[in-house]
Amino acid sequence: MDNPHDPVTGLCVAHLEKWTAETHHEPAAPDPGIPVLAHLVAATGGPDAVAAAGRAVALWARTAGRGPGHPGLYDGGLAGTLVGLRLGAALHPALHRAADRLRDHLAGPAPVTARRTADVGFPDYDLITGPAGVLLALSAGTSAPPPGTLTGHLTSLCDHDDLPRLRTGQYARHPYLAWTHGRVNTGMGHGVAGIVTALTAAFRRTCDRGTAGALRRATAWLHARAYVDARGLRTWPGAAPGGPPPEGADPRQAWCYGTPGVAWALWDAADALGDHEAAGRALAAFTTLADRYDEGFHLFGHTPGDLLGLCHGAAGVLAVADALDRHARLPAAAALAARLRARLLDRLPDALAGPWPGGLLTGAPGALSALLTAGGAPRDWLPCLGLR
Repeated sequence: MDNPHDPVTGLCVAHLEKWTAETHHEPAAPDPGIPVLAHLVAATGGPDAVAAAGRAVALWARTAGRGPGHPGLYDGGLAGTLVGLRLGAALHPALHRAADRLRDHLAGPAPVTARRTADVGFPDYDLITGPAGVLLALSAGTSAPPPGTLTGHLTSLCDHDDLPRLRTGQYARHPYLAWTHGRVNTGMGHGVAGIVTALTAAFRRTCDRGTAGALRRATAWLHARAYVDARGLRTWPGAAPGGPPPEGADPRQAWCYGTPGVAWALWDAADALGDHEAAGRALAAFTTLADRYDEGFHLFGHTPGDLLGLCHGAAGVLAVADALDRHARLPAAAALAARLRARLLDRLPDALAGPWPGGLLTGAPGALSALLTAGGAPRDWLPCLGLR
């Protein structure tokens, strides 16, 4: 095996080989996790790693696009398939043609026209199944300009200071999401932070004044909703408005909700806009997290995805901390990234030995990809998380 003294490479190659062997008996999941991991392994490993990565991508590509067919980045969406095809094409160049066709479809007007601009649901705007994720997926592995249809739709949702168009209107009786009905979600996965990262990515390529205005309104709204919790973290509620700030301390401090994802979104937007004061506030918020982050409290749940994955777990916080270390040169972020990288190295071998569903956000490929990238692997997949 390649790099026998590199535990991360060894874990990644072994996981790809295990996935390939097991997937011969069932369809591959329509998720970008395997091609993202394979792309990183091939870019950092030797011949054996490249061969294992190539086999995994070839198998994944046989059923790519057979998911639910919605445009989104996750939950089997076509934007996730696009990311997989684009990054997998580094190993199998024939995939570029399929990626180009899918890109043209996603960048066209059809995926946008049916989306609401009032009483919205998550697919109307978010990073998981909505246009924010599609816009970010179109940025992964390419320098092409963003499509104006998607950017225009997201900009139109942020046309007032109070963001009334982003109040959800589809979840009054939903068994799990009723808490967000009539409110504006703040998080990275389903909320304003995810929209901010998508518009920031678009603004960096276009410098469009309308996009800049939407960014300023959305980031001002988020800054105004920050509060200090019982542990001294400057953080955000899951949705607003909702009365006074929550009492106590919310353990969900992750990529999806709380300080990690929101602070990154605010810093990246401020950096793109040249707003040094807002950038400083975002870094100060993240520093409160880094100084008080408690793995025993902030990492909770019963599955490897909860504890170690990108969405809820250590890998997502690592990815954000690594991005702030690299781009903002924040010492507190570097220290937290080192802690979480060590934790993942310690916990992943046992987690990978047991059952752990695949996928980028909650599966082993995402945790391994974050670990590789923090160690210097390519960063071209990070738009999948609203990072860079």
